[in-house]
Amino acid sequence: MEIMKLPKLEKPEKYVGLYIFDFGDHVGTGFTAREVAELLESEKYKNCKVYKIHKAWPDGKIELKGIRSEIFQLEAGMFFYERDLETATRDFKALVNLAVKSAPPCRAKVQLAKYSDDKFAVSIIYPAEYDDEISSWLLDARYKTTGAAEGGIEAVQRYYDQQPQILERHQLFGESESISRTGRELLASVKLAVQR
Repeated sequence: MEIMKLPKLEKPEKYVGLYIFDFGDHVGTGFTAREVAELLESEKYKNCKVYKIHKAWPDGKIELKGIRSEIFQLEAGMFFYERDLETATRDFKALVNLAVKSAPPCRAKVQLAKYSDDKFAVSIIYPAEYDDEISSWLLDARYKTTGAAEGGIEAVQRYYDQQPQILERHQLFGESESISRTGRELLASVKLAVQR
C-alpha cells in the first residue's frame, strides 16, 4: 500500500470540507469542490484520485474520505412529499426561508412540484459532492416535513424522468469561505502542496 505524503498544515481545522488532489507524483491540499471538478474535467487529470478532508485535529491529524471522481459530475437531491398543495407550499417556503437565515453549504435549487392532485414534492437539488454537508445543514436547522422523504443521485434521475409540473422554484447560493480559482490561475497552482 502506497502512503501519501501530505504537507503539514497550519490550522488544519480550516481545511475540513476541502479536498486533497492526488496527481500521482505529488498531492495538493485545500482544493474546493469546484476546483476539483474542473481539474477532473481536464484530459491530463481525469484519472487522478480525490479525497475529502472529513475531520481535522489541532495536532495536524486529518481524517480523509475517498471520493469517486464521477460524483463531481452528478447531482444529488432530497425530496419531501406531501398529499396537499397547502402543506407542500408551507414546506417549500420553510426551506427557502431557511436558506435566507443560514446559507446552504453550496448552490442548490429548490422546487415545488405537482405529480397529481394528491402528490406534491419539495425538492432540493445540488452537486452530489455536497451530500453530507446538505444533510448536516438541514439537520442542524431542524428542517422537518410531515410526509415521506427520499434522497440521493437516483432520486434526482427519477424526478427528472417523471417530469412533474414545477409550480415554484428558487435558486439558493451557497456560503463559501473559499473562492474557487478557474482556468489558468487554477492550472498554475497545481504544483503547490498547500492551496490555501
